[in-house]
Amino acid sequence: MRLLKKQVLLRFINSYVVDSPQPANISYLWNFGSLLATCLGLQILTGIFLAMHYIPNVDLAFTSVEHIMRDVNNGWAVRYTHANVASFFFIFVYAHIARGLYYGSYKSPRVLVWAIGVIILVVMMATAFLGYVLPYGQMSLWGATVITNLLSAIPFFGQDLVELIWGGYSWNNATLNRFFSLHYLLPFLLAALAIAHLILLHTHGSNNPNGIGSTTDRYSMHPYFTFKDLVTIFLFFLVLSIIVFYYPNLMGHSDNYIPANPMQTPASIVPEWYLLPFYAILRSIPNKLLGVIAMFGSLLILLILPLTDVSRIRGSTFRPFMKLAFWFFVVDFIILTWIGSQHPNTPFVEIGQIATAFYFLWFLVIVPVLGLAENTLMDIATE
Repeated sequence: MRLLKKQVLLRFINSYVVDSPQPANISYLWNFGSLLATCLGLQILTGIFLAMHYIPNVDLAFTSVEHIMRDVNNGWAVRYTHANVASFFFIFVYAHIARGLYYGSYKSPRVLVWAIGVIILVVMMATAFLGYVLPYGQMSLWGATVITNLLSAIPFFGQDLVELIWGGYSWNNATLNRFFSLHYLLPFLLAALAIAHLILLHTHGSNNPNGIGSTTDRYSMHPYFTFKDLVTIFLFFLVLSIIVFYYPNLMGHSDNYIPANPMQTPASIVPEWYLLPFYAILRSIPNKLLGVIAMFGSLLILLILPLTDVSRIRGSTFRPFMKLAFWFFVVDFIILTWIGSQHPNTPFVEIGQIATAFYFLWFLVIVPVLGLAENTLMDIATE
């Protein structure tokens, strides 16, 4: 029985890591999957070590984090690695999604692969938000207070839901315990979703820059693409090491080194940089409930792309207008990130509203209109 289990495991590894056929023309843009797997592994490992010393208590949480930094052997390295890999996780996942948008990786037969990828993104954001609260600094407390209070906009039971999450009428030990438990468990859900993502991807294989499905002109995963993945993984380790050792707070917020004070509101409450685009969308809509719906809708709208992209050509490689529209979308996303970090004053509010409108119009209008126009032009050209 034990021998049979080993054979099944080895066949699984051989099928997915060694002999898996990959398109010969995929570039380094297809390496983000392995980089994301590396980030997830690092986050789980460093998170387990941090959990050994962290205390989810409103009076002791900040002190326990400082204890990790100052007293635990190499605790500073583990904590800084955990914090910075979270940022790299989102850099890679945004690049991974951008590559999927550009090359049409969401189209049939990979619709389910794309859908699970969107779910992974949502779970990632929830995990990152929960983790940002745990150090219990000023930005942790007030950022979490603002975000959790958004649920009060839900009619009838919104306030009850907020109190259920808090475990009371305000932030307390129950809140931190719940956030800590969920932050510890969700990465394992992420790992399960990532495995499902990989299994479904294996069914039809990876997309390629030309968007043409073919069973020929493919190479095995090992050694051709495993060594290609190692190039970017080692480069990632090099950059991560430089940041952890020399610029550990490059992507963090200085206010989070101030202990949480419920009686003093920070001058500017902002989430981590990777949540800023969606925070900007939330703030751009005056109505609280509509803002919450728009914020969550900005993530879930990715699921409708297989339906709204009606073009017969996969990807943007041979679609000049779609290629231009894609880069407009990228610029719009960067603008939303910048707006999310600014005070909600004129002209930032107006710019955010325009950028938010373009974000949703891109999915609902620009993509389907360009697809229909290109299909019409192709029909005319073939007549």
